[in-house]
Amino acid sequence: MACCVLQITGLIFGGVGMVGTLAATVMPQWRVSAHVDVNIVVFETVWEGLWMDCISQLGIRLQCKFYDSVLALPPPLEVFRALMCVAVVLSIISFLMAIVGVKYTHRTKEDPQGISIFILTAGVAFLLTGILVLIPVSWSGGSIIRDFYDPKVPVPMKRELGAALYVGWVSTALLITAGAMYCSF
Repeated sequence: MACCVLQITGLIFGGVGMVGTLAATVMPQWRVSAHVDVNIVVFETVWEGLWMDCISQLGIRLQCKFYDSVLALPPPLEVFRALMCVAVVLSIISFLMAIVGVKYTHRTKEDPQGISIFILTAGVAFLLTGILVLIPVSWSGGSIIRDFYDPKVPVPMKRELGAALYVGWVSTALLITAGAMYCSF
């Protein structure tokens, strides 16, 4: 019975981690403008994501623009895009494999080794997905913090950690937890 509960819990964690990975990939709030100036009145907030930049004016009007050229992007952003896209695809595959493993664990008692291969593969895939999400999210967070405290970076160019990074970190924790649960069977 405890085995079934752990499998269902791992499936829920993996599913939420998969949705969080997709959300972090498409969200434009990776880097958010920092208001460190003496002026309290702020009319614009700038969001920078993997796919687009957005400007919110007074919280009423939001304008978003996709990046014009893939070739004009900085190399780290291209790598972050690729890693997050691979992580989204891998999280979907690992979630489907976990569903198959959990579904047929309860039905089939003749070939438990064949079913445990599905569970183990899903666990390894969840762990790999968590690592793939952790790399761009943590790297981006580290560069934002480094630039924020760098006195050479002009004040209007300073950015803060956006919501997409926090979603990515939570998704990483859920995916790694789900992977560890499935690998323990």
